[in-house]
Amino acid sequence: GIASVVAGHPLDTVKTRLQAGQGYGNTLKCVLTVYRNESVGGFFKGMSFPLATIGIYSSVVFGVFSNTQRLLGQLRHGDAAGAPALTDMTLASVVAGVVSVGIGTPVELVKIRLQMQTQPYTKANVKLKNTVPGFPVYRGPIHCFRTILQKEGMAGAYRGTVAMLLRDVPGYCVYFIPYAMFCDWITPDGSMSPNPFSIWLAGGVAGAISWALSTPMDVVKSRLQADGVYLNQYKGTLDCILQSYQNEGLKVFFRGLTVNTVRGFPSSAAMFLGYELSLKAMKRCQTETNP
Repeated sequence: GIASVVAGHPLDTVKTRLQAGQGYGNTLKCVLTVYRNESVGGFFKGMSFPLATIGIYSSVVFGVFSNTQRLLGQLRHGDAAGAPALTDMTLASVVAGVVSVGIGTPVELVKIRLQMQTQPYTKANVKLKNTVPGFPVYRGPIHCFRTILQKEGMAGAYRGTVAMLLRDVPGYCVYFIPYAMFCDWITPDGSMSPNPFSIWLAGGVAGAISWALSTPMDVVKSRLQADGVYLNQYKGTLDCILQSYQNEGLKVFFRGLTVNTVRGFPSSAAMFLGYELSLKAMKRCQTETNP
C-alpha cells in the first residue's frame, strides 16, 4: 500500500486538480502550473494521511477479497484452495469494493481537501470567514479532519460515499479480475507462481484498465469531495452529475483520463508486487520457523 501511494501520489494530485480545479487546461499545463506556483512540494500535498492509513486500507481490501474468494470456493466447490471461478472473483471484488468505501471515504476526502485548498476562489459574492482566496484553509490532515467533523458532522466525513461506491465496486471488478487473468496468461507453463516481472506487469495493466474505466465516477467523486473547502455547490451525487454536464458537457466526465490511466500503471504495479512479495516472504519465514 505504501509503495502504491509513493509511486502514484504526484500524478494523483495532477488528476484531482484537472477534475475539480479550474484554469489548468491539459495535463502538461496542469503539471507546469502546480510546479510554478507551489514547487515540487505541491505534488505531494495531502499525501501524509493516505500514507499513514494505506496499510490498514490495503490489508482490509486484499484480505476481504482473498478470504471471500476462499469462502466461496469452499461453499460452492468444496475446495477453498482451488482456482477461483470468474463468478467467485467478481463477487469477491464487489464485496472488497463495498468494504473499501467504508474505510476509504474519509481518507479520500481529507486528501482531496488538502490537494485543493490552495485553488483560487472566484465567487466574489460569498464572504469567506478567516480565509482568503488561494490561502490554505487547513493546517494539516488532523486539522482538516477535525474541521470537517466540527462543521459538517460525521455525514460530512463521508461526503461522496455514493460516488465512491459507483466508482469502486465496478472498479475493483476490473482490477482484480484482469490481474488474475494477465498473471495466468504471462506465467510460463509449469511454474507454480508468477515471477516478479509478471506480477509487476499484470498489476500495472490491471491498474491502468481499472482507473481508465473508473474515470467518469472518479470525476464526480473528486468534485463532490473538493466541494466544501469554501462553499457547498453540490447537493449530492446526482446534482453534481447534472450540474457538471449542464455547465461543461459530456467531456467533463473524462477529465484526467490520460493521467488516471498513466498513474494507474506504476501505482498498481507497486501495489501488487509489494503484496505478492510480502506474502511470499512471510510464508517463507513461517516455513523456516515451523518446519
